[in-house]
Amino acid sequence: MSNAMYNKMWHQTQEALNSLLDKESRKLVEQEKNPVYIFQMLATFYIKYVQIFRNLENVYDQIVHPQKRLLIRKILDGVMGRILELKNDMVELELSEFHYFDDILQDLKLAPKLAIKSMPFEEAIKLIQIAERARQGRLRALFMKQIYLQEYRAKQARLLGEKVADTGAAALRIQKVWRGFCQSKRTEREREEEMIFLGMNPPPLFDQVSAAIIQAEKVSLLRSAVQLRHEEGYREALVTIKNDLQQTEGPDIKESLRDQIRQWFIECRNLTGSFPEYPSVEDGGSAMIFSHKTPEQVIEDIVAGQEEEEKNKKKKKGKKAKKEENKKVVKEKPKVKEEEEEWKMSRSAFLPSMKEGSDVYKDTWMNKDESQNFPQDYDEELIKKEKRKEVEAEIRVQVDELMRQELKNLKLAVNKEIELPVRAGKKGKKKNKGKKGKRGKRGKKDKDLTADRTIESLFKELVEEGLLIQARKVNLSDYIGEYSYLGTTLRHVSIEPMPSLLDVRQLITLYGILPLGSAAVHEKAPLVKSLLLAGPSGVGKKMLVHTICTETGANLFNLSAANIAGKYPGKNGLQMMLHMVFKVARQLQPSVVWIEDAEKTFYKKVPNNEKMNDPKRLKKQLPKILKLLKPDDRILIVGTTQRPFDAELQSFCRAYQKIILVPRPDYASRYVLWKQIIQRNGGVLTKALNISCLAKVTDGFTQGNIVKVVKGVLTDRRIRQQTQKPLTPAEFIPLIAGMNPVYKEEEECFKNWYAKTPLGRKRVLSLRVGGREKETEKGKKKEEKERKKNK
Repeated sequence: MSNAMYNKMWHQTQEALNSLLDKESRKLVEQEKNPVYIFQMLATFYIKYVQIFRNLENVYDQIVHPQKRLLIRKILDGVMGRILELKNDMVELELSEFHYFDDILQDLKLAPKLAIKSMPFEEAIKLIQIAERARQGRLRALFMKQIYLQEYRAKQARLLGEKVADTGAAALRIQKVWRGFCQSKRTEREREEEMIFLGMNPPPLFDQVSAAIIQAEKVSLLRSAVQLRHEEGYREALVTIKNDLQQTEGPDIKESLRDQIRQWFIECRNLTGSFPEYPSVEDGGSAMIFSHKTPEQVIEDIVAGQEEEEKNKKKKKGKKAKKEENKKVVKEKPKVKEEEEEWKMSRSAFLPSMKEGSDVYKDTWMNKDESQNFPQDYDEELIKKEKRKEVEAEIRVQVDELMRQELKNLKLAVNKEIELPVRAGKKGKKKNKGKKGKRGKRGKKDKDLTADRTIESLFKELVEEGLLIQARKVNLSDYIGEYSYLGTTLRHVSIEPMPSLLDVRQLITLYGILPLGSAAVHEKAPLVKSLLLAGPSGVGKKMLVHTICTETGANLFNLSAANIAGKYPGKNGLQMMLHMVFKVARQLQPSVVWIEDAEKTFYKKVPNNEKMNDPKRLKKQLPKILKLLKPDDRILIVGTTQRPFDAELQSFCRAYQKIILVPRPDYASRYVLWKQIIQRNGGVLTKALNISCLAKVTDGFTQGNIVKVVKGVLTDRRIRQQTQKPLTPAEFIPLIAGMNPVYKEEEECFKNWYAKTPLGRKRVLSLRVGGREKETEKGKKKEEKERKKNK
């Protein structure tokens, strides 16, 4: 795809974003009580932002213009942050981490994974009728041909005698067998094509990489090289153009600033009778006064400021009366709680940045003629415009120093004003107070226990101690699964569905990958400091931890109870270990701190065989660490547990802000898992291998079980034998029989435990309240019907 096509895609996506921002700004003002309508509105915004995010991500990955990429990245960060905000609002509204948009996707004509072209009903009937009549015509022609041939053979037999008839009958039999063989092959081929068309079987050469994909990868690599080359040229241009501006336009800017400030001195003296006070460096110097203003406008602002001060003095008198009125209002607040609260969309921290980016797009790129910029290199005029402001700011600092001295000389020469020593003393006192304050603040901060050591030495020590480990390279796409398409239907009948594997993958993206991958998003989005993955063995909890590190490039620290046992003993040793880990994690962020078997840190009762390891070492320290983490610290604490019910519930849930239940795979996920894992391990899918049968038989078995079985069957020798001996389901059954599945009772234990967590309790309570309301409504309707009958 050419640069023009990606530019066109950007313009289309930007138009969709602008219209969506307009809709959101209107919805911010509206108030609504119906929770169903509110959720549908939030979900619709969420889906549309996800579409925009995917398009912008594709555009950012392929466009080579450096200045465009900077703007697109800014807008992309805003879209990512808005997605996280909407997700947070939906969680608070539905009291669930998992949401289902089946009905909304259908309303938006966004059927998942299927791109079906709609057809009018009458046209569809006509097509079916044409096909059916053609089929009947072909059958009739075949029957007539057979009757004709039969009559012709009988006639020939009578004319030529029995000998010829015998030869004809033999030829007919041979033809019959051959045609039957050909027809069976043709039917088999047509059935295979139909199965491929329906998506039940893979197409031929499915495992082989096509020439088009190879060419696309080459083009993508070339684009990456061009992007790097253009960015390097852009960075060099930022320096060279700035230096050129300082030499060519610097003296003129300096002279115009001095003339502007001198005129301000004269105008102020003529208006007020004395020279003004020059703003300090901390206040911004003359930039505070002359920010895109003429001296006349500055004088008007001074006069207006004096008038406002007088008005403020008058307003202060009425403040006491207002406070008393507010106290009365506060006393009356409980009455408002009895009424139904109106929901209003919360203010977004990312909408302003998106609107700002959209405005820049409209002003700069929307109607820009780029016919002369075919290679999509940087725009020199835009750089000059930006750097001119920087040059002016730097020169202004120098001019301020000169003009402060000039103002002082003017005061001495004209007004004979001399600064009193009392003022200097006051200034000195202020400075001393400031210093004391700073010392006090420094004293409150935690001491740096390793101030004399470099980050490299700390990094090396943590690696040697096994606290900083290398993450396995696992992409998010490697976590295979399928969506649950019955979630909305089940919730409509007040049944809480188990989340699917792709629902879990989506939450990992929202709570782990997006915030850690972007500093701008992490700083402003709803802050998620800790994450707990709870589920049976083999469902991919560790894999998801490594996936977060792979996708974000994060460092992985292992603070599991078994890993820190015996390391850095004692209270001081524990303090030193945590200090080193989080110091390195902050310096080399993004970072993930993994705690395997997280329930051990919050054991209800420590088993006798584990008392020597002191698994509860981090119980008191973990909440303190979470309090110290700030929005600008891209650090995520991730716990994984197979037995969450062994931990003290309150302290456990207090330590982990988000709890994600990772389930065993359902039928749809198992079907996809069997297919993809067999193919990834060198297996070939044929008609002899019934994937549906394997998916049904392995109900309750996890992804880990399936991977072990496939690797156990598909040895190097068996892979070579596939051409003569295709794979069959019977080969996998013996290995499956030797493994223990996750029984329904165990899954129910996880569901019951999750129902006791803070969010789970709220969800159950909301369902109960909703159920009671429905029952009371039904009861009222029955009473009304009975009354009508009695009447």
